[in-house]
Amino acid sequence: MAASPSTELDSTRPFQVVDGVARLVAGVCRGCEKPLFPLRERCPTCGSSDVEEVLLPERGTLWTWTTQGFEPKSPPYVSDGGFAAFAVGYLEFDGYLRVEGRLTESDPDRLRVGMPMRVVAVDHAGIQTYAFEPDGDNP
Repeated sequence: MAASPSTELDSTRPFQVVDGVARLVAGVCRGCEKPLFPLRERCPTCGSSDVEEVLLPERGTLWTWTTQGFEPKSPPYVSDGGFAAFAVGYLEFDGYLRVEGRLTESDPDRLRVGMPMRVVAVDHAGIQTYAFEPDGDNP
């Protein structure tokens, strides 16, 4: 597995913007060579604390997805009246693992399994986080 190590990662955040490109901060266990996301101090597979920080590729493929078309129940969700449908999916980073995240596209007619996607930085409810965006033209 080819990792992209970096000595200047902020491992307190699940993503970094490097040279204007959003990348997820993950890890690779040096003991069993398993990738892990989010980055942890110990490998959940073998328990080793010898974990190397890596940046996942900026692009992957949509492995699966679903949409949330109705407002969640309250409690615990507190409605502000501005609910909008959204999509969630798993992006597969070839040679690493699959990561769950929100999708920037929520129209089911514009999403398909296997489509190329890229990691982007987004503002969600005032918090800077990551999402997955279609990369290129949609069918």
